[in-house]
This record gives sequence, C-alpha cells and structure tokens, in this order.
Amino acid sequence: MTNSSPVIITVAITGAIPRKKDCPGLPVTVSEQIEETHKAYEAGAALVHLHVRKPDESPSSDPDQFAKVQEGIKKHCPDMIIQFSTGGRGQDQALRGAMLFHRPDMASLATGSVNFPNGIYENPPTFVDGLANEMNKYDIKPEIEVFDMAMLYSAADLIKRGLLKAPAHVQFVMGVPNAMPAKRSILEFLVSELKEIMPDATWTAAGIARHQLAVNEWALEMGGHARTGLEDNIKYDQTRVAKDNAELVSRVAELATKYNRPIANAKLAREILGLRAAG
Repeated sequence: MTNSSPVIITVAITGAIPRKKDCPGLPVTVSEQIEETHKAYEAGAALVHLHVRKPDESPSSDPDQFAKVQEGIKKHCPDMIIQFSTGGRGQDQALRGAMLFHRPDMASLATGSVNFPNGIYENPPTFVDGLANEMNKYDIKPEIEVFDMAMLYSAADLIKRGLLKAPAHVQFVMGVPNAMPAKRSILEFLVSELKEIMPDATWTAAGIARHQLAVNEWALEMGGHARTGLEDNIKYDQTRVAKDNAELVSRVAELATKYNRPIANAKLAREILGLRAAG
C-alpha cells in the first residue's frame, strides 16, 4: 500500500459491550444490525465486523443469528465484505467458531492472549490453531487481530506452519486498557515489522474509545486501512461522538480526502484483500 492507495473502511457496528440501555441507538437485534450496516455501507464502509447477542444482550455465538444478519446484509448490501467475530470474553471457546460453517468472507482471529480491563482475553495456542483450521476449511480469510506485539509474530508463525494463507490481513488494535497503547511510534514500529516478516500483507488499525479518531488519521496518513464504528467508539469509557455508525464512517471518508486516499468500494476492497466474489 502507498499513501495514495484506496482505503478500505471497516465498520464495527455493535460489539459485545455495552448494552443498548446504556447507549441508546446501539444496534443489537438482527433487524437493527442489518439496517445500521446498510446505512454505514451507503456512507462508504466496504467491510462490516459482526457480533450477535442473546435476548438479554449478552454476547452470543448463535449460528442462526449470524446467518440471519449475514442474509440481510447480502440482500441490502450485495457486495459488502462480511466478517464474523470469533471473539467474546466469557464465552465458551468451543462455541466461538461455531458459526464459521456459514462461510462469511472473513473472520477475526486473535493470535494470542492478552490482559483486558477486567480479565484475560484467552486465546491459547491450540485454540488459535483450531480456529485457523476452521477458517481454512470454509475458505474464510482471517483478519489477524493484534492486541499486543507478540501476536504479530505468532501470525507469521501460523503462515510458516501452513495454518494461515499469505497474504495475511492484519489489524492493529490500540488503546484497550492493559493492552497495546495508542501511540503513533508503536504503530510505525509494528508496520515496519509487518513489512519485514510479512511483506505482502495488508493492514488496518483500530483505535479504541477516545483514541479512535487519532488512530484513523495515523492509518490514513501511513497508507493503511481504517476501522471505525460504535463498537470501538463507546467501548470501556463510554465516549461517544456520533449518533450512529454511518456518521463515524462519513467522518473517516472525509478524513481520507485530506490524505489523498480514495475510498475503496466493496468490489475493489475484495480485490485488495484477495477475496472471492460476492455470492
């Protein structure tokens, strides 16, 4: 990627926390998620990162719910890239990949464990290997989630062992309390290391809560892709600067013009990431 290459905007519409009663307007039901994704798609998002929730709004890995959201998005946003989350603190690890047989375009894959504000986000090596194998089985491209530096090198090792296919797509997640700080110097180092150990990889960056805008700008200026959305914007400190996901996507799209970065539509985003055609 270069500093004038097209940028893929990812929208993370809801996440697993907080709940709608604490953040009015947060999309948590299937219909709300489909509608919110469509608005974000029209604003310029080419990729949607999905969680689903139980009726009490706690995190869920229910394959039927993922299927319903995926079906609705395909209907209203026909070429949009759909990415399932395999995350979920507090969820049974055996269930976190239970929906992958629905063959989304992508799925998140954290390649190690990390401290989070109130516990450990557990991703032991055997679990990571198992998820990677499931993604290979269903022709799903992983998005490598790097919450701490060691996860980048673990991803490179997965490629060496044949559990991940090159070129990889890596997301640097910055600003989660107890994990990787949101510092530009750290992002610059990580990108330089990525180019050394996985030179053909693409990358994006996500800034959590109050760090979202700064990390968006760093990624745009450095030639990476960008993630936004209410999942990140209101995580942990409840900071909120927009009424909905579409407004956050529009903000990134406007910033992109400042850095001479054209917005990649979903079809072009698929080409950039080496994904199969929508279907």
